[in-house]
Amino acid sequence: MSAPVLQIAEMPATLRDLLDSEYALLALLCVFVLEGAMLMYFMPSEAIVPVSIGLMGSTVTDVAAIIGVAVIGATIGQVALFVLAKRGGREWLLEKRWFRVSDERLATFDGWFDRWGPIVVPVSNALLFTRGMLTVPAGFAEMRTRTFVVLSAAGTVVFETALAAIALGVIEIAF
Repeated sequence: MSAPVLQIAEMPATLRDLLDSEYALLALLCVFVLEGAMLMYFMPSEAIVPVSIGLMGSTVTDVAAIIGVAVIGATIGQVALFVLAKRGGREWLLEKRWFRVSDERLATFDGWFDRWGPIVVPVSNALLFTRGMLTVPAGFAEMRTRTFVVLSAAGTVVFETALAAIALGVIEIAF
């Protein structure tokens, strides 16, 4: 990867070496698998791509690699959660300590899926605060895995590309 946008010389040597090594994208892939599986409670998923661009580089090649890794990793994580929901069912999943979605909140997303069908998967993946939330209802509905993969990845491409554009200043947001 090319020279990073942010100065990483002040970072701990181990982290600097990881981000400047051939393992940087592998580490990022692992983070996105956890994010896609809804296990990244300690870090806002909306920050991962912008921070990665800042630390790893902002050339077209760097950004394309970061977005590609984000989409692949998040999709792998979502497919894992989808399969668990499909095979384990609602009650089993709600009993799991690592699954931090309440029955009430899950019922809301079940209703969205029931009302709008599979198209809500990419739409929810492209929106803040709903990313991945339709993964579980899609599994409960026994959607075909191949269909889920395509829809999940499509929404994730839109979301991660928008985050990259914001990080690069291509898109400005006003709050």
